[in-house]
Amino acid sequence: MNWIDQGFLISKNKYNENSIIAEFYTKHHGKCSAIIFGGTSKKIKNYLQVGNKLHINYNFKSENKIGNFKVEIVKPISPFFFDNKKKLLCISSAMSLVKLLTVELQENRKIFDGIENLFENLNHSIWLKEYVLWELDILKHVGYDLSLESIVTSINVGNEKKYFVKSNSSVKNVPKFLIERDNNNIDYEVLLSGLKLVTDYLNKSILKANNLNHPPSRLNFINILK
Repeated sequence: MNWIDQGFLISKNKYNENSIIAEFYTKHHGKCSAIIFGGTSKKIKNYLQVGNKLHINYNFKSENKIGNFKVEIVKPISPFFFDNKKKLLCISSAMSLVKLLTVELQENRKIFDGIENLFENLNHSIWLKEYVLWELDILKHVGYDLSLESIVTSINVGNEKKYFVKSNSSVKNVPKFLIERDNNNIDYEVLLSGLKLVTDYLNKSILKANNLNHPPSRLNFINILK
């Protein structure tokens, strides 16, 4: 079987002295992993950075053996942020969630397009807001929609609308930007509270329920934001 596609590099691991096993999220084939022969060579390894977009030629001869990729760089992403640790960790966090939440060889254009849009937004001042909203969207695209709009209650406090979720035992505030997505003037602490809300949902509804560990790269990203 052979196919040609484009994809974002999710992860890479050394396979032997000269090769690596790389995992991509592709436009038409979803998540896929295979060997890149010569992947440790100077010619190739410099653009095999997590988050980079590559042209992929995939080939495998037997279902019992792992396939192989031949790759060419389409768009470097990570190198533009080598001097910005927060944004580099943001890229790693995003890719770790894609790796964790998606299914092998299952196409989902909404996820692919969402990754592309997220990386474009890293150049904007509201990049952290866009990242939090991206996490909500990817959870929705894989079947874990938090559906905040349908469960929140709103009240007017002065000239501002406040949102909250009420249960039998507590009332939890919901940051306004998670509901009114066009709101760009957001305090940093409010952005962090939005990220914490998504984190709590991810832990409770997905990770613990499926006996999964929290991706270390996402934890590192959260810690550097504090």
